[in-house]
Amino acid sequence: MEGVMAPKRLGPAAVIPATVDRARRIAPRIEPYAALDLGTNSCRMLIARPDGHQVRIIDSFSKAVQLGAGLESSGNLSRMSIRRTVQALRVCQRKLEQHNVSKMRLVATEACRRARNGNAFISQVLRETGLRLDVITPEEEARLAVVSCGPLVHAEAEQLLVVDIGGGSTELVWIDLSQVAPEHRSAAVLSLHDCSFANAGFGARVVDWISVPLGVATLRDRFSDVQDDAGAFALMSWYFEENLADFIPYAGTHRKAGFQIVGTSGTVTTVAASHLGLRRYDRALVDGLVLTSDEIDAVIRDYLRLGPEGRKSDGRIGRDRHMLIMPGAAILQALLRLWPTDRLSVADRGLREGLLYAQMSRDGVFPTADRPAGMSGGKGA
Repeated sequence: MEGVMAPKRLGPAAVIPATVDRARRIAPRIEPYAALDLGTNSCRMLIARPDGHQVRIIDSFSKAVQLGAGLESSGNLSRMSIRRTVQALRVCQRKLEQHNVSKMRLVATEACRRARNGNAFISQVLRETGLRLDVITPEEEARLAVVSCGPLVHAEAEQLLVVDIGGGSTELVWIDLSQVAPEHRSAAVLSLHDCSFANAGFGARVVDWISVPLGVATLRDRFSDVQDDAGAFALMSWYFEENLADFIPYAGTHRKAGFQIVGTSGTVTTVAASHLGLRRYDRALVDGLVLTSDEIDAVIRDYLRLGPEGRKSDGRIGRDRHMLIMPGAAILQALLRLWPTDRLSVADRGLREGLLYAQMSRDGVFPTADRPAGMSGGKGA
């Protein structure tokens, strides 16, 4: 796609969240919920039931469909990308039938927002699979990513930045929690599921947010003609930083001790797994891990030392991600240069978990600041 798209903005598995109690039993009367996230690179789905303060996963699906392949240059979703994606969605449809799921939210994001044939693709999916995809706005995508990270918010965090690095876009949300009691800060973030950023309640104030139309796939495509590996990385990091020029928060100064960045994406979890030296991914070790900027820089230097071929064969990265890890690392490094913290909280959670939390909270079967567990009522889905 020609030119640079202006950022969209609004002015000034196992068990999730983290604690696991495998001895608990699910009440059979509680229906399963499903959440599907169709992004620029991946199609992911979770089927789960609420279990007190937990969400217990009963089935999942993830496939790198590369829906946005070639979108940057053509402006359209390609036939091959559509074919791969429809095949993956048929698998999801069978899983939904298998588990008799009636409560679900199925969403599509940046690739479908940008593609000229996005609406035609959504109609094709409905005809061929029976699944009705909802193309959500950048604000809702950002809000759901924030909600998913609620359980990882530290009690001492007065200022919170949640970063969701996607395939086609990156969402950043800055939240002021200074007026919320420390013990209620996590629940206050979870409560953002049912309000716009402009009307955030329960003491959590959204200071600013931005959706940059650059993710790991689009950033890779934009600099695909740069042959030098280190040079391409430097250009990607600089270019992403330029697209944050008008994002207010990093222009100010805040106490490092009260500032928390939570990163949610395959990039962040891959960097964490690389730091830990995991040859086989273990969510329990990664989700909630805190990395220092020095540790992240060391991993990135190692990626650059390996080069494209070395990264391709590195078991810590995986074959599905080796072409996307450097654009993601460039975004991550740019953010840590700009924000007043030298630590990053790693979140192995994102849009799907946010969709689940939102549905369950609205049905009164998942606790938030405004509604203890087990209470019914509230707004409809």
